[in-house]
Amino acid sequence: MKKLRRLGTIPWVQKSVGFLAAEYLRLVWKTNSVAIDPPDFYSRIAPDLPVIIALWHGQHFMVPFFRRDEHRAKVLISRHRDGEINAIAAKRLGVDAIRGSGTSGRDFHRKGGVSGFKAMLEALAQGYNMALTADIPKVSRIAGRGIVLLARTSGRPIIPLAVASSRRIQLNNWDRSAINLPLGRLAVAVGEPIRVPAEADDETVETMRRLVEERLNATTERAYAIVEGRATDFDWKSAVRAARASA
Repeated sequence: MKKLRRLGTIPWVQKSVGFLAAEYLRLVWKTNSVAIDPPDFYSRIAPDLPVIIALWHGQHFMVPFFRRDEHRAKVLISRHRDGEINAIAAKRLGVDAIRGSGTSGRDFHRKGGVSGFKAMLEALAQGYNMALTADIPKVSRIAGRGIVLLARTSGRPIIPLAVASSRRIQLNNWDRSAINLPLGRLAVAVGEPIRVPAEADDETVETMRRLVEERLNATTERAYAIVEGRATDFDWKSAVRAARASA
C-alpha cells in the first residue's frame, strides 16, 4: 500500500493517470444520452454569470462537460496528491484549477484555505465561474460555511448542481462516490440560485449554509429520479433534444 502511495507522487504517473481519467470521462460523456433539468437553464442563468457552482463530493466528475465554450470556469481542487491527478484531468478537459480546500478545523492555512479563497474571489471578479464541492472534507453531505462566505464576499449566486447516470458504480467510501459508466443516460439537475446578502451576519450565514445543503440534496435526488425514471413530470426525449440544440 505504501509503495502505491509513493507511486502516486511521481509526476509522470500523476500525468498519465490524469490523462487517462480525462479521456475516460470524455468517453462516458460521448456515449451517454444527456438531458438537463430545467432544459432552458443556460438562458436562465445568463444574466447571473459568473456564478458559484455547488456540488457534493463524489458526484462532480462529469461537471467539466456542462461548461459551454463561451463559459470560462475554474474549479477548487485540494492540495492532496490525489488532487494533483484531478487538476491534470480538469486541465485536459478545459477547466483550470485553484489549489486549496475547505476544512472543518485548525488546518485552514495548511490546506490553502486562505489563499484558495482569495484566488476564487479574484477568479469570480475576472468573470470566471467557480465550481467547488460544498461539503466539509471527510464529512459527506454536510455543507460548510466556506461556499456561503464566498458568495457573500463576491456577491455572486450559488447554483446547486448534480449529475447522475443510469449506469454507475456506487463506492462505499466517505463521499459515496459514483463512478459514471458509458452507454447509459446522464442527467444534469440544476437547483434554484441561492443569493447571500452582503450584510449577512453569522446567523444568516448559518441559515444560508443549511439552505445550500437542502437544495443540493434535493437537486441530487432530482438527478437520480430523472435517470431512474422516477420523475414522472420529466419528458426525457424532449429534454435530450433541447440539450443537443443548446450544445
